[in-house]
Amino acid sequence: MTQEGQLPVPPVMWAQRRDILFVTICLEDCKNPDIKIEPEMIYFKGIGGTEQKMHEVTINLYKEIVPQKTVQNLRGRTIEFVLSKKEEGPYWPRLTKEKTKAHWLKSDFNKWKDEDDSDEEAGEGKTDLAEMMQLMGGLGDSTGSKPTFDDFEGMGNDEMDSDDEDLPDLLE
Repeated sequence: MTQEGQLPVPPVMWAQRRDILFVTICLEDCKNPDIKIEPEMIYFKGIGGTEQKMHEVTINLYKEIVPQKTVQNLRGRTIEFVLSKKEEGPYWPRLTKEKTKAHWLKSDFNKWKDEDDSDEEAGEGKTDLAEMMQLMGGLGDSTGSKPTFDDFEGMGNDEMDSDDEDLPDLLE
């Protein structure tokens, strides 16, 4: 990462799969940003944020991507990219070529999936919460009806609990 002209760097989040990278630049209300996607680099410059200041970042990528396959989505608070890795294969150890930790770069755990996770664990074939709870012996019954607090009446011991006892007076 190089910082051209010492402009502030916007926060960047990233996640990956075997064949793609998710890169999100977090800058509110950024209109008409200057973005360049090259095989080994992402360049961003734009005015945004609460103070409508100019921000700039150059990300030197760990390995090459295919710029022509880039999908870009400009949202109100973020600019999102889906980048295709040139070589599908093992996960990159980091997003940037540089080994130093960048304060502006964070992992996007909402999109992250570990390399050894199967597709089924990542959401395909996933059961809904009610089904999972039934399988675990928890909430719900075989009819699929949802429990109410009335269902719990009379389940416990109606005698006094140990935490209902009077506490002794404190000594002064």
